[in-house]
Amino acid sequence: MSATRISRVLVLAAAASLALGACAARDSGGSGSDGNTSAAAPSLAANAANPAGDGKAVCSGVAIAYIGTINGNSAAFGQNSLRGIDLAVKQHNQANPNCQVTLKKFDSEGKPEKAPGVVNQAIAEPDIIGVVGLPFSGESKAVGNLFNQAGLVSVTPIATNPGLTKNGWKTFFRAVGNDSVQGPAAVKLMTETLKANKICVVEDDSEYGIGLASQVKQALGSKASCSDKVKTGQTDFSAVVNKMSSENPDAIFYAGYYPEAAPFAQQLNDKGVTAKFVAPDGVKDPEFLKGAGAGANNAYFTCPCVPEDNFKDFTAAFKQVEGADPGTYSPESYDVATILLKGIDSGVKDRAGLLNFVKNYDGQGLTKHYKWDATGELTETPVWSYRVQNGKIVNNGQLS
Repeated sequence: MSATRISRVLVLAAAASLALGACAARDSGGSGSDGNTSAAAPSLAANAANPAGDGKAVCSGVAIAYIGTINGNSAAFGQNSLRGIDLAVKQHNQANPNCQVTLKKFDSEGKPEKAPGVVNQAIAEPDIIGVVGLPFSGESKAVGNLFNQAGLVSVTPIATNPGLTKNGWKTFFRAVGNDSVQGPAAVKLMTETLKANKICVVEDDSEYGIGLASQVKQALGSKASCSDKVKTGQTDFSAVVNKMSSENPDAIFYAGYYPEAAPFAQQLNDKGVTAKFVAPDGVKDPEFLKGAGAGANNAYFTCPCVPEDNFKDFTAAFKQVEGADPGTYSPESYDVATILLKGIDSGVKDRAGLLNFVKNYDGQGLTKHYKWDATGELTETPVWSYRVQNGKIVNNGQLS
């Protein structure tokens, strides 16, 4: 796409977004399928923040960074996030010629062992005054103290392990609900919507999978009839599949990511296991559908992410500028980047100022209202359910 065309798209997208924001309100009607009568996907709130701002911002020599997986394991989530951030920065810069914010990108490959080196590289660049990332709980745990020591604010749009906000870090903020919210919501989906009485919980060995499985089993109580474990990178699930087959549960909850969930679901289907396959946000991606084949047809998901069904202008701009459909956590990443950009537009020039701006932020975004408590947790934490229908992941209603 030419620079001229990109400029035209950004201007039109920003104008359309502002116009819709002036007249639209959140949709609270409708119902999900399979008996879920929660709210339909929200529309753009009238007071949603727009990265374009008023076009009068003045700044120089400032940057924000995305740090997280770009080419590593579960890279689709990193790409979703990066594209959302990139769109926000491009819309901001197009609308504000006197405030050109640079977006810098650092690839952690989603690995806790690589993340500290990458984060130190970003910390060493003084023009970086805010960070969106890291996406995953394990790598976030490995670098939280580095950000804290540097006074560099980091907002994760994805990582959900509850323990991340219990380390005393003053620079860590989470843009979604954690697994202590998602776990009970998943149980609600399985027991109330899907009417499952016998449920098996399978977890991977990641910080995310272990923590989420614990929350789900705790919320299930006696309905957690069996459990098992798998490993990151595992491809042969025959032992676990055989156990699931003999247990004959109504539902199987998989706590982990899509690279392992896909072949696991496929092998369950090949074995003739008919239990509903329920998985969290770490699995909710088209890559799961590709890898699971027919095993995806029985799949449901929970996610502290808001469906973008009614964010028409955001979706149109995303497709035109980024050349892809928005995915899981693209809208949340767009919101987080917008908050950092609003801080810069307000006159913030350094890390301390942007940290203070985020800490005290209180405003509506595309996906939800953003306000954090003293630990870095949001005060508003919606969780939604999704299902596979006609080969696509579709909204199945709000759970909490």
